[in-house]
Amino acid sequence: MSEKLIHVIVPVGMLQCNCSILGDPGTREAIVVDPGDEVERILEILREHQLNVRAIVSTHTHIDHVGGLARLHAATKAPVLIHEADLQLYRHLDMQAQFLGMRTPESMRIEDFVKEGDSVRWGGYAARVIHTPGHTPGSISLLVESVPPDAGGYVARSRPQATKASAEAHLPAQLKTHAGESAPARGGAHGPGRLVSGDTLFQGSIGRTDLWGGSMKDILNSIREKLLALPDETLVIPGHGENTTIGAERAENPYLR
Repeated sequence: MSEKLIHVIVPVGMLQCNCSILGDPGTREAIVVDPGDEVERILEILREHQLNVRAIVSTHTHIDHVGGLARLHAATKAPVLIHEADLQLYRHLDMQAQFLGMRTPESMRIEDFVKEGDSVRWGGYAARVIHTPGHTPGSISLLVESVPPDAGGYVARSRPQATKASAEAHLPAQLKTHAGESAPARGGAHGPGRLVSGDTLFQGSIGRTDLWGGSMKDILNSIREKLLALPDETLVIPGHGENTTIGAERAENPYLR
């Protein structure tokens, strides 16, 4: 098991989406979450850390989170994973671009999907999928965990088609960091984890629900029933803005009172 998790958070694009690059420094395997834009910048960071991308994951398919998806896939040949409930939204990137007054980005055919409870694995780490609808029907959050080498799960492979297998849930690993720094990882069964929450939960706010497929009822249920069930110490990396913790949002977020 590697002792440190590489986690670089890169705000990209017009709306400054937080793209996460998560790598195992021992195996040099990585995943990239929400490559919304600035693909050359993302590739430069991957080269700097000598990381091989095993999977590209989108927390949802709004244009600011998937604008660079096709280009990153073309450069890395890594499988692209989304929740199937957001596939229809992805197929209408042209309408999303028109809404924002921007150019329509290149798109691709997505054939690999994740669902609640799946794990995307790279090196000694896994991202457990939590389906958190509300911002979009297929919004997901990713709980990053350290895992034993023989753990089951969805093992992403560096090819267009990935292989699916049943996954067992694992308790969070103890991970502490600041954006862009390596994080000490303690592989025990106790301690805080790290949640990439997409646009479901922000520091002091929640994702908007007035766009196609949005639901205030669903997003509040997702946060209260699934995300707030995590330990207070869990670090939250939202889709935009600054990091927070589950405990801080439980105590201070006005939408959750």
